[in-house]
Amino acid sequence: MKAKNLGFTMIELLTVISVIAILLALLIPALSMVRRTAKETQQRSQLTTIELAITAFKSDYGDYPPSQERDEDGQIYCGAQSLTEALLGQDLLGYHPDSRFRDDGEDGSGNKLYPKDGEVPDAEYEASLDARRGTYMELQTANAYKLEDLFGSGGTGRLNPERFVICDVFGVKRVTVGKETFKAGTPILYYKAHTESKKMEGDTLQDARESIYNYYENADLIRLGKLPNPDPVNDPHKLDEELFYDEEKYKIIDPKVTKATNRKWPHRPDSYILISAGADSEYGTADDIFNF
Repeated sequence: MKAKNLGFTMIELLTVISVIAILLALLIPALSMVRRTAKETQQRSQLTTIELAITAFKSDYGDYPPSQERDEDGQIYCGAQSLTEALLGQDLLGYHPDSRFRDDGEDGSGNKLYPKDGEVPDAEYEASLDARRGTYMELQTANAYKLEDLFGSGGTGRLNPERFVICDVFGVKRVTVGKETFKAGTPILYYKAHTESKKMEGDTLQDARESIYNYYENADLIRLGKLPNPDPVNDPHKLDEELFYDEEKYKIIDPKVTKATNRKWPHRPDSYILISAGADSEYGTADDIFNF
């Protein structure tokens, strides 16, 4: 009697391999989409948490945190930095009620509101801490990092490398703080509405600065590029002034109102907007996430 051949034929093996390849081709994109959706949901949740913190700040101090290009001394201090100071304090130990939202952390009269331990007499340092309101977000979930940790030494442009910014949840870059390593996201952009304005145009520099939302309040941060820091010549950033005010290309403009009135009009013209750069860490692209 002839022995039975219990092995697979070449055709059977190729068939099995083909079926597995087809299943993987169907499964991998589905898993990627699930992960992407989960991250986007997590990001929207973070924006909601920030909104609750901003509401609490307004309840305590009567207005939303400011956003600006420069402080009263003319130093660059962008909207994202002002937001972080309001919700966490410049040193992450809480907001000081005498703050003038200055890059140097002073009150305008030479008094240091956010001194480091040992930088001023102990009594002055303790007085600063006692005056703080506290943080409006939990530090463990705030995703706040120094600009120099995100963009590297010498990579922060005109912005103070020691200042913190709240970052999104996409964790596009590993940063080391002390002995620990974290996955840091891209800074959250914050713009407070200038409610006295009735226009949303960017045809000239002056128009942009007089608009309901002023692009230049975060321009220095946007110009630093996506994480990790790109070559500014060969990889220019996409969110520029023209795109920011273009109702056809960017979501800051409310298309319903714009179509009805034939006038550019933004979402949330009476409060503020928050912008996450999304998974690609680049502002001005289709995966950006907003608080509207």
